[in-house]
Amino acid sequence: MFRIDAALARRLVDTQFPQWAELPLTLLDPAGSDHVIYRLGDDLSVRLPRHDGAIDQAAKESRWLPALAPHLPLAVPVPLAVGEPDFGYPWRWAVSRWLPGEVATVDALADSTPAAVQLARFLTALRDAPGADAPDGLTGGGSLADRDRATRAAIARVTQGARADGAFDAAAMTALWDAALSAPAWDRPPVWFHGDFHTGNLLTVDGRLSAVIDFGELGTGDPARDLIVAFTLMSATSRAAFRTALGVDDATWTRGRGWALATGLNAYTAYAVTNPRVAAQTTRQITEALRG
Repeated sequence: MFRIDAALARRLVDTQFPQWAELPLTLLDPAGSDHVIYRLGDDLSVRLPRHDGAIDQAAKESRWLPALAPHLPLAVPVPLAVGEPDFGYPWRWAVSRWLPGEVATVDALADSTPAAVQLARFLTALRDAPGADAPDGLTGGGSLADRDRATRAAIARVTQGARADGAFDAAAMTALWDAALSAPAWDRPPVWFHGDFHTGNLLTVDGRLSAVIDFGELGTGDPARDLIVAFTLMSATSRAAFRTALGVDDATWTRGRGWALATGLNAYTAYAVTNPRVAAQTTRQITEALRG
């Protein structure tokens, strides 16, 4: 993970975009696990990848979000510039419009049927957006089968030995994972998916959903992975409204539960020991995925 500080961010901005050199830089803390984020003046943000797993996001958002945004009912990032590697920093980085708002929370929105329906409408609009049949330079983002070995290892890790704390049921997780892998695959034309559609990538203003951010996993193919939000944010009642509004069939729903389980376990095993907030979020995600 690359060490990024304010001095480096300042040099990158001032050298490559001198029109913004007089604007103050303010660190956003906490930021995400993939980027260090600075607010630049009142209206801009600077996102610098922390590691090589996030280095394609700047170019991807710059290429695709301007085309997708007019079709979407919530705000998305507005890319303004892509910076180049310099001063020892090895990757491309991004300057975008600042999107106001607070990160969506379970406490505020879990029981909100209107919010659940609003998210379903966003995903419907994203899936219906043009261009998914020939997205130059994009991939489908992998499949559940690609995560089989890692997910089974994570199930063992959180339910056996010194790491086991009784919070998870190995048999239930294995049964869900087997069902997700066995569910019929997506057999329709590819559609757009956000790819990382969870609570942390939703913004609210005055308690209402306002924006969707972080399109680093944007791709086309099976939309089941975007169902993760049903298990990170929603309660059983709002989840049922979300599923109805989205019109999700049983096979896609089961694959979506599998995505929620796999990504929840991945984050839990990576961060829960050192980050109680992530531990609580991912425990809820896994538990809700098991409930269905």
